[in-house]
Amino acid sequence: MTYTETLDYLYTQLPMFTRVGTSAFKKDLTNTLALCEKLNNPQHKFKSVHVGGTNGKGSTSHMLAAVLQTAGYKTGLYTSPHLKDFRERIRINGQMISEQEVVDFVALHQQDFENIEPSFFEMTVAMAFDAFARHEVDIAIIEVGLGGRLDSTNVITPLLSIITNIGWDHMNLLGNTLSEIAGEKAGIIKPGIPVIIGEYQPEVAPIFLGKAAKENAALVFASEEWNVEALELNNAQLLPITATHNPNPIPRSPLLLNLDLTGTYQLKNVKTVLAAVDELRTQAFDITDEHMAQALARVQLLTGLQGRWQTLSTHPLTICDTGHNPDGMEEVLKNIAAVDYTHLHFVIGMVNDKDITKVLSMLPKNATYYFCKPDIPRGLEAQSIQQQAAALHLYGQTYPSVKTALNAAQHQAEPKDLVFAGGSTFVVAEIV
Repeated sequence: MTYTETLDYLYTQLPMFTRVGTSAFKKDLTNTLALCEKLNNPQHKFKSVHVGGTNGKGSTSHMLAAVLQTAGYKTGLYTSPHLKDFRERIRINGQMISEQEVVDFVALHQQDFENIEPSFFEMTVAMAFDAFARHEVDIAIIEVGLGGRLDSTNVITPLLSIITNIGWDHMNLLGNTLSEIAGEKAGIIKPGIPVIIGEYQPEVAPIFLGKAAKENAALVFASEEWNVEALELNNAQLLPITATHNPNPIPRSPLLLNLDLTGTYQLKNVKTVLAAVDELRTQAFDITDEHMAQALARVQLLTGLQGRWQTLSTHPLTICDTGHNPDGMEEVLKNIAAVDYTHLHFVIGMVNDKDITKVLSMLPKNATYYFCKPDIPRGLEAQSIQQQAAALHLYGQTYPSVKTALNAAQHQAEPKDLVFAGGSTFVVAEIV
C-alpha cells in the first residue's frame, strides 16, 4: 500500500476514538500486550517518562521533550491526537517518523492486526514503541491517551510518572466524581517509580498520596515546589517569567525564562516540567539551567506543538486553543479576558459524546457565536450546539464547516475585535 492507502486502512479498519468515540476504547491492556509481544516487547528497550492528567499533559510532554533534546539526549515523543498529520504522534528529536516507516510497519504486521483486532490507538502505541526501540532513543516522553490505569501506554516501566491535574472529562469512561477520575489517572503510579503531581488539589491529593504510599513511590507536588510568575503580559501572551524553587536548604537563584508557548495556563505546566527536570537530574541526567532556558524558548520549533493559545492572524487578531473541557475552557476564558479587544467573535464546535452544558454555561453572553461541526463522525451538529447555547442566552448563526465559520467571523470582525476558535481539538485541527 502507499502511505495514503495505509492511512485509509488504519482509519477505516481499526476502531478510532477520535472518530467513533467510546466504542474504540478498550478497557484492558490485552491487545497492547499481545501486539508488543509480536514486536519483541519494544516498550522495555528504552527509558521513558509517562505523562498523564486531564489538562496540560500535551504541553508538558512537548516542553519536557524539548528540554531533553536540547540537553543532547536522543528523545522520542509520543502524543495524541494528531492535528494535521498522523505522524505527529511519533517524533524523534522533533522530527516525525517517515511515511515509509508507517507503511512498512503496517505491511509487516497487518496479519497481526487482523488476528489481535486492536484499536487504532493500541496499534499506534505499538508503532511508537517499535520506532523508539529501533531508533535507540535515549529516552521517550509518552503521553497517556485517556485515563491512565487502562490506557494502552500503561505497559511501560518509566523512570518517572507525571500527572498534571484532575478535571472533568470523559466521565462516561473514567467516573462521575473527581476522586474516581483521579483513581484512574493514578493507575500510572508504579512500584518504586517517583511521581510528580502538577497541581495540588485538596479534593484528590489523598488519592495520589495513598496510591504512592501503597506503591512505595516518592511523590512531589510541583505546585508546592515551584513559584512561577509572569513578569509581563501583553494580550495574554506570556513574555518573561521567573521561576523560584521553594523548600530547598541550598539557595537557588531564580530562573528567568522566556516561553514560546503563550497562554497563562503554561505557568502551571512549567512548574511540572521544572519538577520533572529536578527528578531526572537525580537520576544522572545532565540538564543545565541553560538547556532549560534554550528549550522553553523554542518548544514549537523543536517539537512542532500547535494549537495552544496560537495566533492565526493579527488583522483581525485571531487565536485558537484546544482547551475543551470545563477546566481547559476556564483557562481559555482567562486568556481571552486578558486581551484588549472591542468585541469577541467565538467560533465553536464540539463532539457529540460529551455533556457540553458545563462548558457552554461558562461562555460570555456578550459575544457573537459562530456554530460549526468538526469534520469527524463524532462531531456535534452545529444546530444542536446553537439550540443548547440559545437556552443559555448565547446567540449566533450556524455554518456548514469550521473554515466557513472562521471566515465569517474574520469578515464580520472590526479591526480591534478578537476572533477566537475552539471548543474542540478537532476545530483547531481544521484551521492551524
